[in-house]
Amino acid sequence: MASENSVPASARKRPRPAPDGDADIHLLLLGGFRLLHDGKPMAVPRGLQRTIALIGLRPGATRTHLAGLLWPDTPEERALSSLRTALWRLRQDRACPIVTAGDTVRLHPMVHVDVDELVRAATEVNHGDDPRRATPVLAAGRHDLLPGWYDDWVLLERERIRQLRLHLLDETARAHLRAGEHGAALQAALEAIAAEPLRETPHRLVVETHLAEGNAYEALHAFYVYRDLLLRELQLEPSAAMYGLINDILSPICTPEQQRRPRPGIDPLRNTRPV
Repeated sequence: MASENSVPASARKRPRPAPDGDADIHLLLLGGFRLLHDGKPMAVPRGLQRTIALIGLRPGATRTHLAGLLWPDTPEERALSSLRTALWRLRQDRACPIVTAGDTVRLHPMVHVDVDELVRAATEVNHGDDPRRATPVLAAGRHDLLPGWYDDWVLLERERIRQLRLHLLDETARAHLRAGEHGAALQAALEAIAAEPLRETPHRLVVETHLAEGNAYEALHAFYVYRDLLLRELQLEPSAAMYGLINDILSPICTPEQQRRPRPGIDPLRNTRPV
């Protein structure tokens, strides 16, 4: 690939097309790289995909930082040269316009990034907004960030986005539960379980929801499903908080000896299981 300095002067001086203020540009990174211009997919070479994705995920990053992440095994000067070439190529096609300010690079504000919507929703919930408003964003965020990409920066961002979504699902389930919307609460909690089966929080929310509905059997069934999974996969018991949710259900069927054991609410369950 030719470097920016090797581009003919006439080409470098040619004015770039101005961004179209009415353009509808979407950069989708969840579920795979897609760049849509007015709803139509744009063909982007893999090398430029990496550059666009990283700039979208790290807005305002310096050139040195971007170059180091994109070409981690390359000497700094060569990595910066590769970045200059990539940025020059991006400037020739305004389908994904970028903005440079001093040493920093970001996507033009007209480019809508799907990850930003998930991050924004999580931030608003942390500031006290109703998490139920984030339902459309959660539905769009079911897929992993850039699956099949294994760059270190992708793995880090993928885990960050995954955790944001899991906690947002937890908060959404809690909000539905507080509002008495039990079906929606179960749906959000079960979706969190599907994303990470070993996390206790959504399993606890499922048990709480069944108890709120008065479904003791369903609450016990959900508890034992999780307990068996945890024992099988990690050789661990659920937390005391999880056991505490179903103590009142099991107390009538526990023997006095079991109730006197040093870990109330835990050992009594070992020989007590719904048929």
